[in-house]
Amino acid sequence: QVQLVESGGGLVQAGGSLRLNCAASGRTFTIYTMGWFRQAPGKEREFVAAIILGSGATVYADSVRGRFTISRDNAKNTVYLQMNTLKPEDTAIYYCAAAPPLATIIQVMSKPDEYDYWGQGTQVTVSS
Repeated sequence: QVQLVESGGGLVQAGGSLRLNCAASGRTFTIYTMGWFRQAPGKEREFVAAIILGSGATVYADSVRGRFTISRDNAKNTVYLQMNTLKPEDTAIYYCAAAPPLATIIQVMSKPDEYDYWGQGTQVTVSS
């Protein structure tokens, strides 16, 4: 089993920045891909970004590309999501997820069903 714990959420004004952290523990050697998803009230869970832990290759949703950056520190088993130029529509609960090897294409990496492990989520609220 793998445990994921997110942190770093909070309340920020539009145009501001936040950095989310996701710390993994347990059988981390089974993880090859990690992603961030978000879910706003009344909406389905949507893909934000993902990273291949070995190569560092990344993919992003169009809505966040250029504003958000996903990165990892393999020595700390931690993945980060740096969020800049935040908008009110970025308000959501943000979830970290982990998966075994996936095809490195966004059509696969963006699917929640491809991920085996999920964190409890952290709230991000962007005020206008």
